[in-house]
Amino acid sequence: MLNAITRFIRDEEGATAIEYGIIAGLMAMILLAVFGKDTTSGVGAILKGIFDKIKTNVTPT
Repeated sequence: MLNAITRFIRDEEGATAIEYGIIAGLMAMILLAVFGKDTTSGVGAILKGIFDKIKTNVTPT
């Protein structure tokens, strides 16, 4: 049992993908905080369009 716990703690497989996901989420939050207020023109409108397309194309699992 102790060996299984030790292997689980030391296993780093998949950690990189999770870390990249966290970084991407944080970057998206920052972009929305900075540019998301003006959704009628400029970068805010572009980001709104992109995220609207993502929202409509991603289906929940």
